[in-house]
Amino acid sequence: MRTEFTPRPYQGMIIDHILDTPRCAVWAGMGTGKTVATLTAIDTLQMVEDGPVLVIAPLRVASDTWPNEVLKWNHLRGMNVSVITGTERERIAAIKAPAAVYATNYEQIVWLVEYWGDRWPYATVVLDESTKVKNFRLRQGGKRAQALGSIAHTKIKRLIELTGTPASNGLKDLWGQSWFIDAGARLGRSYSAFSQRWFREGFDGFSLVPVPSAQTEIQDKLRDVCLTIEAKDWFDLREPVVNDIMVDLPPKARKHYRDMEDEMYTELEGIEVEAFNAAAKTIKCLQLAAGAAYTDDTRTKWTETHKVKLEALESIVEEAAGMPVLVAYNFKSDLARLLKAFPQGRHLDKDPSTISDWNAGKIPVLFAHPASAGHGLNLQHGGNILVFFSPNFNLEEHLQIIERIGPTRQMQSGYDRPVFIHRIIARGTVDELVLERLTTKRRVQDILLDAMNRHKQKRKI
Repeated sequence: MRTEFTPRPYQGMIIDHILDTPRCAVWAGMGTGKTVATLTAIDTLQMVEDGPVLVIAPLRVASDTWPNEVLKWNHLRGMNVSVITGTERERIAAIKAPAAVYATNYEQIVWLVEYWGDRWPYATVVLDESTKVKNFRLRQGGKRAQALGSIAHTKIKRLIELTGTPASNGLKDLWGQSWFIDAGARLGRSYSAFSQRWFREGFDGFSLVPVPSAQTEIQDKLRDVCLTIEAKDWFDLREPVVNDIMVDLPPKARKHYRDMEDEMYTELEGIEVEAFNAAAKTIKCLQLAAGAAYTDDTRTKWTETHKVKLEALESIVEEAAGMPVLVAYNFKSDLARLLKAFPQGRHLDKDPSTISDWNAGKIPVLFAHPASAGHGLNLQHGGNILVFFSPNFNLEEHLQIIERIGPTRQMQSGYDRPVFIHRIIARGTVDELVLERLTTKRRVQDILLDAMNRHKQKRKI
């Protein structure tokens, strides 16, 4: 369902910045609406400038976030996005499909540049998560950044960089990104010139340490092309910033889910009092939505059905760029998959050192079951980002884990920062019913019965 878009002040600033600055950067974190603001600016530009726009982003963001954002808003009704991913045959078909915006992932840059050669058609390019090109060097660095660099200032007229954390590893991250904007005019024609001007060799003889004036001078150099949106300046710190990330199950996983959903609604049909007689199948649907289902009654064996939620979490962790992330999971199978996918992460167990390490900033990703993160735990010192990987119907547990890092605790501890809550929701699944439970506080039984009736009506059409 499309809705009307009324830009918030900071989104208006983003739109104006993009329209007024042909080659620019927007530094704004997740939840600030920089995607819709960028699309709005693109929509305005395409009224006076011919040619399609290319968006380069992490895979999930390119294939899901950008095309779905267009579908949300009335003012973007005439805009369509073609996603250039998949096999070579699929990519060529997407390139040939008529569209206003084409979206691809960074892994396709080399292929895309080679495919078009001198015929490169995208005069405007958006680099979403521009830190992907931070390691660009004129004569070395990754092949992707090198391929993009070969056309950045010859075939691309407008270039827009988007990221929430442009310098997560320090000021040295800024040269590669700024080069794509101005070919080194502001920070130096080469990385060597940049480092010699603003850095000194560290005591270990290898690292680079910024000189005292580096921060101020570099910021001044970039001020006219870089717009910084600080969430704390625009959001009410007394309320968390909630961001629902919708993902789509792959076809095979969708079929498994639909089969189980049909059984669940069959169990529910005719039950007016004890809707949770179908509890086992409801839980199985939650497992399938999360990406793995138990295959035995002891819940020791499970089979993975998809990775789309893991990919969504990877994007969140990547955008956090080193800021600690607390992840709430539901099933033991979720935890096993999370620990495998994020080996740098740790489980919130009974070891007291885990909490102290988290609060000391030593754990980049902490996995916790809401039931084990209840009353009494203080996790606010460790971070302000919470992700619900696989939600459940228990409202009390949901609220309790939010409270562990919530706005009240942040302010009580003297932290002037908003709390971000990301909920990864599998579209068209029981996840959406859980979301309804958490936002409306309706009884689970009523929500399930209403969903069953909608399901029956849909089957009749």
